Amino acid sequence: MIECTSTGAYLAHGQWIPADAGAPAALAALGFDAAAMDQAKKGTIAWSILQAHNTSGSEDDLKIKFDAMASHDITFVGIIQTARASGMTRFPLPYVLTNCHNSLCAVGGTINEDDHRFGLSAAKKYGGIFVPPHLAVIHQYMREEFAGCGKMILGSDSHTRYGALGTMAIGEGGGELAKQLLGRTYDVARPGVVAVYLTGQLPVGCGAHDVAIALVGALFKSGYVKNKVMEFIGPGVATLRQDTRNAIDAMTTETTCLSSIWQTDAATQAYLAAHGRPGDYRPLAPASLAYYDGVVKVDLSAIRPMIALPMHPSNAYTIQELNENLEDILYACEQDVQKLTGHSLDLRSKIENGRLRVDQGVIAGCAGGLYDSICEAASILKGHTGGCDEYALSVYPASQPVMMALDKAGVLASLMASGATIRTAFCGPCFGAGDVPFNGALSIRHTTRNFPSREGSKPGAGQLAGVALMDARSIAATTANGGILTAATDIDYDPTVPDYVFDDTSYRARVYQGFGRGDYDALLKLGPNIKDWPEIAPLGDNLLLKVASYITDPVTTTDELIPSGETSSYRSNPLGLAEFTLSRKDPAYVGRAKAVQAEEAARRDGQGDQALLARVQAVPGCERLTWQDVQIASTIFAVKPGDGSAREQAASCQRVLGAGANIAVEYATKRYRSNLINWGMLPFQIAGPAPFGLGDYILVPNVRKALAGDLSDIPAYVLGEDGPRAFSLSIAPLTEDERQILADGCLINYYKR
Repeated sequence: MIECTSTGAYLAHGQWIPADAGAPAALAALGFDAAAMDQAKKGTIAWSILQAHNTSGSEDDLKIKFDAMASHDITFVGIIQTARASGMTRFPLPYVLTNCHNSLCAVGGTINEDDHRFGLSAAKKYGGIFVPPHLAVIHQYMREEFAGCGKMILGSDSHTRYGALGTMAIGEGGGELAKQLLGRTYDVARPGVVAVYLTGQLPVGCGAHDVAIALVGALFKSGYVKNKVMEFIGPGVATLRQDTRNAIDAMTTETTCLSSIWQTDAATQAYLAAHGRPGDYRPLAPASLAYYDGVVKVDLSAIRPMIALPMHPSNAYTIQELNENLEDILYACEQDVQKLTGHSLDLRSKIENGRLRVDQGVIAGCAGGLYDSICEAASILKGHTGGCDEYALSVYPASQPVMMALDKAGVLASLMASGATIRTAFCGPCFGAGDVPFNGALSIRHTTRNFPSREGSKPGAGQLAGVALMDARSIAATTANGGILTAATDIDYDPTVPDYVFDDTSYRARVYQGFGRGDYDALLKLGPNIKDWPEIAPLGDNLLLKVASYITDPVTTTDELIPSGETSSYRSNPLGLAEFTLSRKDPAYVGRAKAVQAEEAARRDGQGDQALLARVQAVPGCERLTWQDVQIASTIFAVKPGDGSAREQAASCQRVLGAGANIAVEYATKRYRSNLINWGMLPFQIAGPAPFGLGDYILVPNVRKALAGDLSDIPAYVLGEDGPRAFSLSIAPLTEDERQILADGCLINYYKR
């Protein structure tokens, strides 16, 4: 079904040539000489788009300026506040503010709607585009209105992926968007490019999520595409409908790749033309000779209906494999959930006569709420219902135009007749703010993630439910079977999808289009929960860190660093949101971090602990240090933090609680490491076992000087009761700007300076 090469490879006139000792002769036989081989890396689609947006003059050290940006209502307030504090006066590029995460105003009084009003006032003041709540989820709006061949788009949501429409899109933390608003660039070393070579054709009953889950299952744990670009090519692309490509593309984020791009064809051209933008199409394909850093070969005809069990999209099985090994696989999943959350999720009790009963179905968001998937789900459900017991199905079309097209095709009426409830465009089911199931339930969802608490449960309050990811077609088949897990390939149905007609009258009626015509003297409309960022000190000459959390899980997600769900309402209030930091992973963290923050406040006031200073002075070369020379901050240790969301609050919440660094074996994603840097937190790494534990003090002497050095061997000391113990930290390569941001204490300070 999926196989990965162990080396790079050349695509030469449609043939794959492994990049081994035999490559020169094989390529010569096809008419390519050594000079052509040297230039083959320039033959990818990704190369041409990246270089077209690169302003650095270097082919390897890129400084990217984007064509457009997008944020939603969990992130845009903080981004605009950051850019405003840094001197922004207008939006220099199209910036779309959607309201698809905090759409519901049911938690925290008026604060969500206050954020929406703030967003509209910012669009009016700075010249932005404002999409009101319930009109569209962020990524569907960008597909419909902005994505085009050869473009680049930056978004403050990790699933910013429009590669299937020829757009290289990247999801990053808010600091990177603030840089674009300030006329700066997105700085990144030229990423590797991995080909995803598609052949064959999907069987009837298989859809986008079946391909996506299979890819995530094969690629996430190995890191095969980590921080690289996934380039989808091959004859199988033409067999996929455009909506299917779009939905697969959204899920590439879960492989930890940097971005994605697809070859384009008549289907892409038809999609853009249908959305009133035929000029945004151009054919994209690899050159006659292109070099790839790896190749993922996918036989679409071998894809089968998939399920990703709790609590990660990579926990992937075919539905057939699961059904044939229910007891064993569910037991293993229960053990994983116990290790991850510290709580029990009883899945085996849901086995009935050798089959798995599920409790809820959801089809929603940028991956599931697309026209084709919903049409096929309705066809499968025609003449069937999920019954009137506990099982229920809800469907969220991804935009009002999709809703209108489904309505005109009679699909909505058909779904409602089957007992499904139809909701407006909303991302809530993807992050735990919609369709929260009952305690102990198992929900199957065509959404993007199934991390802990993504269904909205609170394990610390004695509540736990689980989400399994599945394609809309198999969710419909399961619904038709009364909630008994069923693959859509086991159902006889008509997969024909009515022609899609895009009607943008709802956008023309409600979307505020202000790019290039801001009222720059207007005032922003602030609600009582919208707060400025607190003042952050620059990095001191010597840094004393205290370990406030010690996490040994193989991977720590951003959801664990700052929970999603009900906390989203507080994301315009940095100090208020910080109270939730690590609340479900390490509930004592906030208290520990505040205690360290109090130590730093006492130090600044001349009241530093003299016994602790004596331990600092016991470090060789530090004998004459005083408290005026040493800055105190907290840190967390985690093996591999940062998988998941792009939201900057996973880092900024630590920072406003006084954190000065993270220490990790490696960072799960570039975007989390970038968030740490933009908030002035040193992204330390350590090789081998950590010589410290929870509550230990770590001195990094001469840290500012170390930051200006080669970063590969930074001396550090654990301040033990019996004297200091030396060890080494490192920081992966930094740009000069990143070094200065860290020295200044955060991005805001950098721009002020």
